[in-house]
Amino acid sequence: MNVLLPNTVESSELVEQTFHFWFTDNEHIRSPFPEYIRPMLKEKAVDGFFKWVSNLNPKAKEEVNDEMIAEKFEEVIFETAMNLVHTEDEKITIKYPFLPRIDDEISNNETQDKQFSKVIDRMIVKEGDVNYLKLKLENISDKALWETKFELPL
Repeated sequence: MNVLLPNTVESSELVEQTFHFWFTDNEHIRSPFPEYIRPMLKEKAVDGFFKWVSNLNPKAKEEVNDEMIAEKFEEVIFETAMNLVHTEDEKITIKYPFLPRIDDEISNNETQDKQFSKVIDRMIVKEGDVNYLKLKLENISDKALWETKFELPL
């Protein structure tokens, strides 16, 4: 595998495909990146990625494969985005892109009548060595407030 170089067809395809994937909502995956950071994110992430590539030693360049390159590029995108967003909630979305977000509707499966609630706030709380995502929800039908939390992946 040849390590990608800036301004090559392969690097351009990788960059465009990766940004298209993460900037477009797809069935079960929603973009974690707010519109306002996307132009700067593209520029800074590409620069950061190619800086990483250029600093690889010759032996590492020989051992790197397509999957490793793609994973590293995504890692650079997410790390870069964390420094570009303004709010704690945006940081939660970037760090945990697959978890519920503010304004999402969630059903309470524990009740017979399948009631829905809307996420109105969320925060990360630490209990001992474990991090949780704590959600504050509002029942859509009766406006009752309730909270829940679940353990976050490491």
